This record gives sequence, C-alpha cells and structure tokens, in this order.
Amino acid sequence: MIDSSKHQGQRKRLVDNLINKGIDSAVVIKALLKVPRHVFIDSDFESYAYLDKAFPIDSNQTISQPYTVAFQTSLLNLVKSDKVLEIGTGSGYQTAILMEICKNVFTIERQHRLYRKTKKLLSKLNYQSYNIFYGDGYKGLDEKQPFDKILVTAGAEEIPKKLLIQLKVGGIMVIPVGKNVQEMIVVKRISKLKFEKENHGSFKFVPLLKDLN
Repeated sequence: MIDSSKHQGQRKRLVDNLINKGIDSAVVIKALLKVPRHVFIDSDFESYAYLDKAFPIDSNQTISQPYTVAFQTSLLNLVKSDKVLEIGTGSGYQTAILMEICKNVFTIERQHRLYRKTKKLLSKLNYQSYNIFYGDGYKGLDEKQPFDKILVTAGAEEIPKKLLIQLKVGGIMVIPVGKNVQEMIVVKRISKLKFEKENHGSFKFVPLLKDLN
C-alpha cells in the first residue's frame, strides 16, 4: 500500500493542526504521524483523508475525526505494556493507533462484513490481526480480561456493566455516553466495587449497538 511523501506531508500538517488544538501526548502524536489514514477510508475520499473530518465507511459506520481519535487515545494515558480492549474496530484506523503505542491490543467488531474487511487490511499493514474478534461489544471480551485500558468508539446510552467488570483495578475506560449527543466519560476503577467518572465534553458518535450483524 502506497504511503507517499505527499501523504506524509499531509499527515504532518494534520498533526500540527491537532497539536494546535491541544493534543500534547508524545506517544499519540508519534502514532498519528506513522499511521496512514488514507488506506482506511474509501478511495472516493482519499484526497480528503488528512482533513480533520469524519467520513462514512462500510456498514453505515464512520471513521472518526482525527481530533476525536487523538483526544480519546490521550485520555487513556497509554503505556507500552498496557493490555487494551477496543470496542468497535470499524475501519481499523483507531486500532492501528492503539497498536502503534501498546503491544497487547484486542479489538471487537459486531458487523461481520466490516470485521472481515478490516482484519484483512490490518494484516496487510502488519498489525496484530489475530487480536481482532467478531462479537458483541456490549459483552466485551471475557476470555481475555482483565484489561488495563478499554476504549469504546461508539456512543452508548449507558456504560455496559460487563465492560466495567473486565476493567482492572487501577484501569481506565474511555466511553462516549448519551443518546443523541454523547459526553466523553473517563471511568477509573479505584477498587473492586468503586469507580470514579470524569466528563470531558460533548461529542457525536454513531450508536453502540448490541448483538451481531
């Protein structure tokens, strides 16, 4: 897959723009500079890939705005040794960002067509395609728990209890919560039964759906 000097220059300008908007995590910036966003979107939109905009992808889903990807990833406070669960693989762009930062990333997608397409793409890009699962994100990935960090990439009406259970004590979950407009919530697991929540502003996401498709 071609990642030309033109693409790299466009990516650098995008990242400079995100830095100006307040993104300051060194590991997130490094990952954004490396991952070729243009290969994760439809060829019709390739020339716009490095604008700070969301675009439609297969199965009535979207690839998130780069600022949203950077902001959510920054909120996780990732370190290389973290075991991470992503709910909603989607295009695979956010997955690739996580895999650039952490060595143990698991991701789950409920849309079978999108799952197959993205698994194949991530494999071509030499990411950990064996860690991509087809399943219901509301249920998490019980067989691989617990997780240091959990990232939800779609809007949930409420925080799924099964995801809270799968979060390690001391772990962090980032999840957009709300019906029409979502609040970006950071959940920190303080003890077995105690969780703390922080609100980091309003965003708009496609809904987090239950069951398989």
